Amino acid sequence: MYYLIFGLLYLLSLLPLTILYVLSDLAFVIIYYLIGYRKEVVADNLLHSFPEKTDAERKLISKKFYRNFCDNWVETIKMLSISKKGIRKRISGDITILDQLYQTGKAVQANFGHVFNWEILNLYLGIAQPYTVLSIYFPPKSKSTDRLMQHIRGRWGNPLIATPDLPRSIIPWRRKQYLIGLGGDQSITHPASSYWLNFMNRPACFAKGSEKYARGQQIPLVMPITRKLKRGHYQFDFILLAKAEELNDLPEGELMRRYVKSLEDNIRLQPELYLWSHRRWKHPWKTEYEKLWIGDDAVPQ
Repeated sequence: MYYLIFGLLYLLSLLPLTILYVLSDLAFVIIYYLIGYRKEVVADNLLHSFPEKTDAERKLISKKFYRNFCDNWVETIKMLSISKKGIRKRISGDITILDQLYQTGKAVQANFGHVFNWEILNLYLGIAQPYTVLSIYFPPKSKSTDRLMQHIRGRWGNPLIATPDLPRSIIPWRRKQYLIGLGGDQSITHPASSYWLNFMNRPACFAKGSEKYARGQQIPLVMPITRKLKRGHYQFDFILLAKAEELNDLPEGELMRRYVKSLEDNIRLQPELYLWSHRRWKHPWKTEYEKLWIGDDAVPQ
């Protein structure tokens, strides 16, 4: 089954993006107007995140989100066959901080977010800077989907490591220079053992793992700021969130606070690029989480 799916998608990926975007437009009509995929989730997320905007403004963001959502998947299909030259033509931005950090001899950690198109960013990083990219991911339930994601993300030699395998799989890399890419805003399964702070105007929980890893390995922390310039063209500017030498002096939770603040800033640049269909706030705040609050503002009551 995998080879059949792969073969069909690979043939589809050979089509020019201009044609693939026609398929994306068709998918948008089906998903937005006919199926209404998670429209209530998207509307609720936007209402809480942008209470200052009008209903018409939030509806426009919603429609643009669904268009980007569909574009994201056809662009990901294109990643099956795109050349290095082809991807370089579509990406711009400032990643000099990665070159500078590489000169220090240390590895580096990058916290990503669900901002479109993270698949293009992942593939681009493998050819645009000196580090070997270790992509940490949650394996999907479908084995065929998992193999497809491994092929796309690992096309140019960048290893993928499933989150449950990280402690064991990272051992051979500990004395090498690598860029480890972690999803900082992933869904949380254990809210009672996570960090809590306000994210886009309401309490949200974030896994402690990304902060714990950077501190444990004593490596600097960076993240990308994403902009979509036009269809199929992105700008990724990497910023430094924390130097390795300052980690021991920072209070617990500070790395996550800096990440969330920068992620919010990125979302507000182009709100339609964030994955609003993601049930990011599905865990409600409880007073029993008070000791887990790391926000700069008051603990919710």
